[in-house]
Amino acid sequence: MELLRISNLSLNIAGIQILSNINLTIEEGTIHSVIGPNGAGKTSLMNCITGHYLSQKGSIHFSGKEITHYKPHKISKCGISRMFQHIEIIRELSVTDNIMLGRHIHLHYSLVQALFYYGSARKEEVLNQKIIGETISFLQLGDFRERVAGSLSYGTQKRVELARAIVGTPQLLILDEPTAGMTQQEKEEIMQAILKVHETFIPTIILIEHDMRVVMRISDKISVINFGTLIGEGSPTEIQQNTAVIEAYLGTDNLYRPVFASKVKT
Repeated sequence: MELLRISNLSLNIAGIQILSNINLTIEEGTIHSVIGPNGAGKTSLMNCITGHYLSQKGSIHFSGKEITHYKPHKISKCGISRMFQHIEIIRELSVTDNIMLGRHIHLHYSLVQALFYYGSARKEEVLNQKIIGETISFLQLGDFRERVAGSLSYGTQKRVELARAIVGTPQLLILDEPTAGMTQQEKEEIMQAILKVHETFIPTIILIEHDMRVVMRISDKISVINFGTLIGEGSPTEIQQNTAVIEAYLGTDNLYRPVFASKVKT
């Protein structure tokens, strides 16, 4: 069953054509990777999905509802969460407080209720603390929960961002280059964390990633963009055998053989 459908989407910024007639369907319960060279338009496409860019043409439907021109906060409330390419944590806040920010879309109590801590304010706070505690434990952040986020290693900060993205319990999680700048060990850890999130919390994930070994190991389906145009789509094995994709992106040295095509298990 489709969760997200992008139809004939085109984006032009300052006279430059960024995306051209993109058609893309994200099936519920899958990890769907979007890959392509630097500047291909991958992040711009995610910006259109999350409302940070407004396309000039085409439509975006999420869970049966058109969200093409929704603002970011409204899209977030619809059930789409995003982990950005560059770390966006508040360095001066604790790990727990950073993760708490991901629950803001579920806060419905009034200022008076918050001041006197009664009614829905109390109920929501109890629920928030429960979800945050479970998420911290799930992503093995318990030793850092009271630490200032800016004092943590790069890989741990990425896990904090992942935790903040999932505590809002979205239907769709967008991960923009989650392994960028990581060591091989950190990449393995975050990859396993993503798979655990996929299997336990959020069944549908869009992944933008340059490390093809990560992409080929955890993806159910891959879409390839080059110069703002979709040039290939299919399973990891199919993408590795796609001539247009090999020429445009993977390269002809065939580094990514089918040994990487099977999805890893946690």
